Amino acid sequence: MTDFMPIVSPPTPAPSPRPSPFHYSTFQPKYNPLIPSEFSTLGPASRKQYLISILHECSPAELRFISQTITPMLKRDVLTELPAELALHILAYVDDPCTLARASQVCKRWHDLVADDWLWKVLCDTYSFRADTEDKSGANLSEDDESWDETDKFTSNPIDPWLTARDRLKRQELTSVSHWGPYSSDELLHPRTQFSHQEYFRRAYGTMLNLRKGGNILRAHRMPIPTPDSGVVTSVALDTEWVVVGLANSKIHLFSAITGVLSRTLMGHELGVWAVHLICRGGYWGRGEMDEDGFPDDADDPVVPAALKTALGIDRRRRMQYPASVGDDSSKPSDICCTSEGWGQPNSIIVSASCDKTLRVWDAKSGHCIYVLRGHTATVRCARVLHNRPIAVTGSRDSTLRVWNIQKGVILRVLHGHTASVRCLDVCGNKVVSGSYDTTCRIWDVDTGECIRLLRGHSHQIYSIAIDGNLVASGGMDTIVRVWDATTGNCIAQLTGHTALVCQLQLSTSTSLLATGGSDGRVITFSLRSFTALQRLAAHDSSVTSLQFDANFLITGGNDGRVRVFETQTGTWVRDLSERSESVWKVLYKKGVCAIMCKRAGKTVMEIWTFKPKER
Repeated sequence: MTDFMPIVSPPTPAPSPRPSPFHYSTFQPKYNPLIPSEFSTLGPASRKQYLISILHECSPAELRFISQTITPMLKRDVLTELPAELALHILAYVDDPCTLARASQVCKRWHDLVADDWLWKVLCDTYSFRADTEDKSGANLSEDDESWDETDKFTSNPIDPWLTARDRLKRQELTSVSHWGPYSSDELLHPRTQFSHQEYFRRAYGTMLNLRKGGNILRAHRMPIPTPDSGVVTSVALDTEWVVVGLANSKIHLFSAITGVLSRTLMGHELGVWAVHLICRGGYWGRGEMDEDGFPDDADDPVVPAALKTALGIDRRRRMQYPASVGDDSSKPSDICCTSEGWGQPNSIIVSASCDKTLRVWDAKSGHCIYVLRGHTATVRCARVLHNRPIAVTGSRDSTLRVWNIQKGVILRVLHGHTASVRCLDVCGNKVVSGSYDTTCRIWDVDTGECIRLLRGHSHQIYSIAIDGNLVASGGMDTIVRVWDATTGNCIAQLTGHTALVCQLQLSTSTSLLATGGSDGRVITFSLRSFTALQRLAAHDSSVTSLQFDANFLITGGNDGRVRVFETQTGTWVRDLSERSESVWKVLYKKGVCAIMCKRAGKTVMEIWTFKPKER
């Protein structure tokens, strides 16, 4: 028999306490609540009690409306309320220019903050955009088409460096000034033209984007090659105005770097041109009161037509004062594009060296040959001109170097020491380094002609050399790249990696990088701090014929007919430029203009590319 136990239900819990209702009896308003002026007379506690009483009477929809209304009222613009210096410090952490462009549209205060030039100088440093003397002088040549995209929204307001950030913002509210124009200030009585980092960043950033994906050909010149060697491009020089091309058929072509149009052909050399160098117009005189030949200023001028004297700057007052942005130019390295800053002359000057043993000096504007300088007894193989001085240095197969005054058309001194052909040279300040087939390098003082250091170590002929400050790099047939201390003459590093002739080389102490290119098709970048290989690129299938880099991009050309662009820091391939050709002879790039010299379909092809953004 089964017994059933009764199940007793659990006790019911006591109900939860309910919140006591708000008693409104404690607040008895004595005025019409619809009148805001009476509400403002209440004390803080009474105002809060009154608002609570209203909220308890509101429906959910009305509460949502109140919430949507007061939420924007509680927001605060931190940048507007902070001091200008702190606000700019915060904005300096924004490294995307498009974000800054959108921020400038939030309100007038933000617009003025983003317009501060210091902010754009920081951004230029972040992207490694370094303005040179020409940029800071305000030169503004015509630029070509490409899109600005969102960077069109950037503002353009210059700054006065003597003002604080707060004063600049206040002044921007009162004054509207062009970014290239003078800026009036209480402290300065005379107008001053300010360099705009913001405008410079706009151009540099647009150019960088176009180099990654964009650009267009200004002109492509095709010339037949009558004989196998006659159409070979041997040398190129490039600045913002001109592209100078030397050929094995003794001709020199001069193109506009702005339009790509062939301006003129310089004829005079009897044999092939091996080297060209371009001296930019303008600049300043980088020496004292004596001429470069040691004679005072009132010495007899050379016998040349008046127009050519003007082109050389002989008949004008010398600009002796250095620009503030230049500083000490005693160790200014040469330009990889075979150009140099002028000494104040109004016209660009071209120097060419040839197999006919002569050096010629040309006026780029008129195309006239000013001087024919003789002295070498064999082919003049290489030539460089110093910055801000009318001093040219040439190296020849006669084993000598010669120093010339190209403004007066006279030889200054002959540098003896090498025992075989001088194959390459480079300049930095008043120092010249030369590499020879006698397997040695030499460092010379241009002003005295003295051989300062003899660098021994290579076992075969030297084909490439560069100097920057106190470092010298050299490469040649022994496949080893050597780095030397220019002060002591000691070899401080031997860099390996190539399996054939090291024929291309660029040295840059500003980026602490050394890039080399060889006949094996390899391109290697080395750190100048640790002297180790950073990137080893199988860039080409045959010899590297051109190599150039800056902080962002590495551009190479090769005998395999390709022109390639890589990221300098990572070695990542970016793109190939132009159509593939039979062979690429020379490639130069400068400030958004690229000159490509190649052989395609049996013809010499000279392409002038532009990557400059659209001028607004």
